Amino acid sequence: MLAMLLCGDQSPARWRLPVRLCGLASEYNGRPIPSAPIMTDPIRLSKRLVELIHCSRREAELYIEGGWVSVAGQIVEEPQFKVGSEEILLHPDAVAAPVEPVTLLLHKPAGESLAQALQRLGPATRAESDHGPQHPLRRHFERITALLPLEPAASGLQVFSQQRGVLRKLGEEAGLLEQEFIAEVAGQPAEGGLQLLNHGLDYQGRPVPPCKVSWQSEHHLRFALKAPKDGQIEHMCRSVGLELLGLRRIRIGRLAMAKLPVGHWRYLGERERF
Repeated sequence: MLAMLLCGDQSPARWRLPVRLCGLASEYNGRPIPSAPIMTDPIRLSKRLVELIHCSRREAELYIEGGWVSVAGQIVEEPQFKVGSEEILLHPDAVAAPVEPVTLLLHKPAGESLAQALQRLGPATRAESDHGPQHPLRRHFERITALLPLEPAASGLQVFSQQRGVLRKLGEEAGLLEQEFIAEVAGQPAEGGLQLLNHGLDYQGRPVPPCKVSWQSEHHLRFALKAPKDGQIEHMCRSVGLELLGLRRIRIGRLAMAKLPVGHWRYLGERERF
């Protein structure tokens, strides 16, 4: 596979792709790549790319925003980045296409606010088990919306999305989706407590809709319910004599968190649905 060197003679590997660069190309779309003129004042990277490969300004911006261009061995995703005489490398598989919106699934640690959880999103915390085709780009972590936000004390599956369909599904239609939680509890439940947890309790002056609650183990309850409110599960446990020690969301609709490590995230797969 040939790397396209636009200025200079190095060919650093592009961190986003497991591509081994083993040579240099001297042409771009059948045309020789012009040698770099002596630079004086820095100019925008997009403008420099236009000069080098004779593409349109929009194509140059798409190449850069897509993470296909490196400057002095470092990927640069900002078209306005100023360059002088640095070496500029265009990846051989570069495609001038808009960055597609994504959905990210995070295993939020307990005790973190939503803002703190959002700060965790980045290339360094992507789960090693995520072998999907997407490659982390700066735009994947910008203008992203947290959906069905967990309480700060809770841990588990937290969704962040830019995709219109997911925003609608977990926004406007959120009340139709069943969510599953594992609650760590202490104490002895009142007589008939499990039955009350399934149906018969009130919260904030209103009856709690019927839900599915069962013992997973001696100290863990499984809750499956729709549209839970903040503090609702803790109140339900307390109402039957149990103390809530920890709460973890493990499923939203059909999508389970599975073995996603705490503090790490992965991309939602193309065929996965909530």
